[in-house]
Amino acid sequence: MRCPYCGNFDDKVIESRTMANGESIRRRRECISCNRRFTSYERIEEKPFMVIKRDGRRQPFDVEKITKGIRRALEKRPVSTGLVDQLVNEIEDEAYTMGKTAREISTEELGELVLKKLYSVDKVSYIRFASVYRQFSNLEEFIKEVNSINSGEAAPE
Repeated sequence: MRCPYCGNFDDKVIESRTMANGESIRRRRECISCNRRFTSYERIEEKPFMVIKRDGRRQPFDVEKITKGIRRALEKRPVSTGLVDQLVNEIEDEAYTMGKTAREISTEELGELVLKKLYSVDKVSYIRFASVYRQFSNLEEFIKEVNSINSGEAAPE
């Protein structure tokens, strides 16, 4: 590590201490050249979890976007705030599990996760979310989705 005082690259570690619940290490160092001491911090660099959009762009995963979508779908429905939080946590956990190795998930997979959870909680909210997510362009698509719920065909896997 380069000394911040003289620029020399030779130093020795005098003391190491684990900080912030084991998420970083603080090291006290002494420059071999000028004998001045300085502190460095070492942290794990985590690759962010990404969402692959329909057009191929990648964005960092934002649980707030999911929360807003679910809250909008459940607006004026008899569903508690606690259940909304539970749904969001389950979706987030499943998304991280599905995209564990590549550290990314597609919006299609994420949308289907949300639909699956909403279907099990409230069918009206499911239809609301599906109409936006699946981009219904006319009344026939909407009616077809409602009829598939009535016949039991719409249940996501």
